[in-house]
Amino acid sequence: MSTSTSTPVQTREIHLASRPEGRPTPENFRLVSSDLPELKDGQILVENRFMSVDPYMRGRMNDRKSYSAPFRLDAALDGGAVGEVIASRSGAHKVGDVVVHQLGWREHAVVDGSAASTVPAGLAPDSAFLGALGMTGLTAYAGLLKVAEFKEGDVVFVSGAAGAVGSMVGQIAKAMGAGKVIGSAGSPEKVARLLELGFDAAFNYNDAPVVDQLRDAAGERGIDVYFDNVGGDHLEAALEMLNVGGRVAMCGAIAQYNSTEPPAAPRNLAVAIGKQLTLRGFLVGGQRAHAAEFREKMAAWLADGTVRYDETIVDGLENAAGAFIDLLEGANTGKMLVRL
Repeated sequence: MSTSTSTPVQTREIHLASRPEGRPTPENFRLVSSDLPELKDGQILVENRFMSVDPYMRGRMNDRKSYSAPFRLDAALDGGAVGEVIASRSGAHKVGDVVVHQLGWREHAVVDGSAASTVPAGLAPDSAFLGALGMTGLTAYAGLLKVAEFKEGDVVFVSGAAGAVGSMVGQIAKAMGAGKVIGSAGSPEKVARLLELGFDAAFNYNDAPVVDQLRDAAGERGIDVYFDNVGGDHLEAALEMLNVGGRVAMCGAIAQYNSTEPPAAPRNLAVAIGKQLTLRGFLVGGQRAHAAEFREKMAAWLADGTVRYDETIVDGLENAAGAFIDLLEGANTGKMLVRL
C-alpha cells in the first residue's frame, strides 16, 4: 500500500440525525467523528477538498421509495466530492491523484477505486469537476440538447436560471445558436448576473406573476423549449407560453421540495394536448453516454470564455448543513460547494 507521510485514522462526517418535515433545520444533522477502516485491495483513501450540496438530496432525506435510495438515519450522508488520494491499494489510482467520487459530507473517504474518476491535471480548478465539468454541466448539456432536443433558433426559457444547472443551460443554448434565452431568478442581483452571462432577458419571479413576466419577455414569438428546475407556477407559465410542438426538459422542482402538501400547479396541463407538447423527465445518470461529447465541448467553451460559471463556497464541514439549507432557499449563485 502506498501512503502519504501521515495517514489519518479518524475523520469527521455529517450524519442525518432525523428526517426533516418540510424545510430542513440544523437539528436534522449531526457532526460526528468516526474511525477510518483499513484499506482493502482496490480501495483508496481520499482527503476531500470540496463537496457538493444539491437540491436532489432533499428527496433522499425522506423515507420513501424514489429513484435514489433514502439516506439512512445516524449514518453519513453522501454526494459528489473531489479530493486528493493520500493512500492507495488501487492499481488505477496513485497517491497525489485528484479524484471525483460520491462519498461527500465527510473530510476523508475510503472509496473503491472503481467508483472514483481521476481529474485531468491543469484543465480547470478542482471544484469545476463538481460543477461545470461534472454532473452539473452534463445535466445542463444533455437535458437541453438530448432531452429537450434543442434546435438552432429555438427560444429557450430556463427557471432557476442563476443556479448551477440553469446558468449552464442558458449559456449552452446561446453557444448553440438559440434565437432567444430567457431566465428567471429570485433577486435583482441574480437577474443582473444572468444578463452578464449572456441571457437575452431575465426577470425576478418575486416581482410579479411568472406568467405575466414570461409573456413580456417572450413576446409574440412564444417559447420553444422550457428547462424546468422549479416546477409549480413556472411550469404552469411555460405551458401557457410554449408554441405548438414545444418541449419541456423536467430536471427539478425545487419549489415543492420542502412542501408538506401537494402543489396545485400546473392547472393547465391539458394545453399540452392541443399544442402537442413533449414533457420529459430525466436523470443525469441516464445521460452518461453523452459524457465524453459533453466534456470535449465544455472544455473548449470554458477555455475560450463562451461559458462561465459561478460558485458559492462555504468553508468547513461543520457548515455543510447550513449550506444545504441555504441552497434550498436560493441563497446560492451558481454551484453551492463546501470547502473542506
